[in-house]
Amino acid sequence: MKTKLTSIVVALLLISGTLAANNYTVSKDQSEVKWTGKKVTGEHHGTITFKTGAVQTNNKQITGGTFEIDMNTIVCLDLPAGEMNGKLVGHLKSDDFFSVASHPVSKLALTTVKKLKGNEYQFNGNLTIKGITHPVSFTAKVDLAGESLKASGQLTVNRAKYDIRYGSGSFFSNLGDKMIYDDFTLDFNVVAHAKSGNPTAQN
Repeated sequence: MKTKLTSIVVALLLISGTLAANNYTVSKDQSEVKWTGKKVTGEHHGTITFKTGAVQTNNKQITGGTFEIDMNTIVCLDLPAGEMNGKLVGHLKSDDFFSVASHPVSKLALTTVKKLKGNEYQFNGNLTIKGITHPVSFTAKVDLAGESLKASGQLTVNRAKYDIRYGSGSFFSNLGDKMIYDDFTLDFNVVAHAKSGNPTAQN
């Protein structure tokens, strides 16, 4: 009788743990990443799209996540559609910048997640661009309710660390007003979904 009772308790604990843990799949259509790059004479901005993404939670706390960005989806929004816009996007995709032909996907893998206060989290992870990986750290606000997860924040990236040299003062001198700053920002709004009670749900 005691053995049977113990087995029932263990089973309930396992079920409870399974239900508490959940995987949320990033919705590409509902999520958005805005990039901004600045230079001495101004700035450019646009969007880029997730290829895949997943967030892991346990007891309503984020425990990890992996994200892939489709570098072929780079769009410029501050220039009107036409030749200049096309030239800028083409340049960003070229070997002067992100080498999209040979590195079509950039990746972020979360390594540690710490809840700060309220719905604010501190994220640490490894960011891979052009096949080069460096640690990054950023904060984001997260709303987790049932089958939906929403997160918003900003990630600052130093492109010089990823061998993106064009117009960089870290590699070239006397650039004058042609210098492009090394730091660019990624403002993100992520929406992810999971099916209730199914920790491996995919949407």
